[in-house]
Amino acid sequence: MSSLFPALSPAPSPAGTGAPAGRPALRFGERSLTYAELAAAAGGTAGRIRGAGRVAVWATPAMETAVAVVAALLAGIPAVPLNPKSGDKELAHILADSEPSLVLAPPGSELPPALAALERVDVDVRATGPVPEDGRTDDGAPALVVYTSGTTGPPKGAVIPRRALATTLDALADAWQWTGDDVLVQGLPLFHVHGLVLGILGPLRRGGSVRHLGRFSAEGAARELNDGATMLFGVPTMYHRIAEALPDDPELAKALAGARLLVSGSAALPVHDHERIAAATGRRVIERYGMTETLMNTSVRADGEPRAGTVGVPLPGVELRLVEEDGTPIAALDGESVGEIQVRGPNLFTEYLNRPDATAAAFTEDGFFRTGDMAVRDPDGYVRIVGRKATDLIKSGGYKIGAGEIENALLEHPGVREAAVTGEPDPDLGERIVAWIVPADPQSPPALDALADHVAARLAPHKRPRVLRHLDSLPRNDMGKIMKRALAHD
Repeated sequence: MSSLFPALSPAPSPAGTGAPAGRPALRFGERSLTYAELAAAAGGTAGRIRGAGRVAVWATPAMETAVAVVAALLAGIPAVPLNPKSGDKELAHILADSEPSLVLAPPGSELPPALAALERVDVDVRATGPVPEDGRTDDGAPALVVYTSGTTGPPKGAVIPRRALATTLDALADAWQWTGDDVLVQGLPLFHVHGLVLGILGPLRRGGSVRHLGRFSAEGAARELNDGATMLFGVPTMYHRIAEALPDDPELAKALAGARLLVSGSAALPVHDHERIAAATGRRVIERYGMTETLMNTSVRADGEPRAGTVGVPLPGVELRLVEEDGTPIAALDGESVGEIQVRGPNLFTEYLNRPDATAAAFTEDGFFRTGDMAVRDPDGYVRIVGRKATDLIKSGGYKIGAGEIENALLEHPGVREAAVTGEPDPDLGERIVAWIVPADPQSPPALDALADHVAARLAPHKRPRVLRHLDSLPRNDMGKIMKRALAHD
């Protein structure tokens, strides 16, 4: 297999994939590394961990995390990114499961007791050393072990091969017309696929640049976009803050209007926020769809229609189908037939570490991965996700209803600031639709009848909520996803 990072390779780079040694590669705040400096730092770190099995990476949003992961990949050593916000119990499980031989961390950072027994290697971003020839590593070899946030039981370690990194990033380059001339700005966590693989490894594979904000802010994104950045990656929470700030911030509107690409992922971006951003900037946010186990599956293309509420079409090399509960494929592209998404392709993980039972259960006999996500497909093949099978598929009155489209409809009501939809048992309907609302004005929250009529007029009568619950805020995880299991037990 060829190098994951042609711009860092000691061998000559294929045409169009290299980068001048003096080009900026990484910038975190005031600190930056050119490609020559990154190659030296990663090479120096790779030399210090040579011969290790797996290595844990204390994945703070810092330069050292990027250098550590690149060094491990160059050395052909699987990296296990650790969430610095994980509790001791979760960390202990991940360490016992993945058995790393050492932990890479920024100098001076305080590590929790769960890591005390591991050898520690401080990452020196000004180190120098030769870059290993990583082309010798088989494309099926493990690159990362990323732990999924388990909704039931402890997190599982998804083993992501080098092949999956390369094919996903190259497929996104095709879909987004992503080149070495692009400068990406982001402020995402670096222990997830979104921030680490797409947001750090993606620019480096192209020979481009990434500017990490450390902590996301609309002001920081605007500053970088107005200073030459061409792309912004974010999650819905970030774009919601942008949408809220736009009416009073002409500099932010100017920055977004000048961006080549605005990309949202990790959860569905509400249509209401799509429209507010488009109205203020003339630019549309595009969405893509992926998972830890699959990396990226679909995206709206840079040269395609940026249709709000959809995640575009399958990426090159990805086979995607919708299936009924019994596994029967759904052939209809009618925008209404709900089925579970299953995918197959070189972008998939190889296994859950030490969990052959879970691995076997995750795949069909013909090699498709069961995502657990429910969707419909429009006549032109665009995929529209309506929710998770476990928490967002509501069976009410003989209908299969996706929570996502109801949430989008609710968010169009002026009295609703945030919305989530779940189902609960109903003796007549099977399940009834429950709307959880954060009102725009807590002193005057919208009534159930008004919201039910609002939804029924936009979707269909059987999709109207039957129960309304008001909240001060919705429970969310680090990536901005609503934790519906917490709602169900609220």
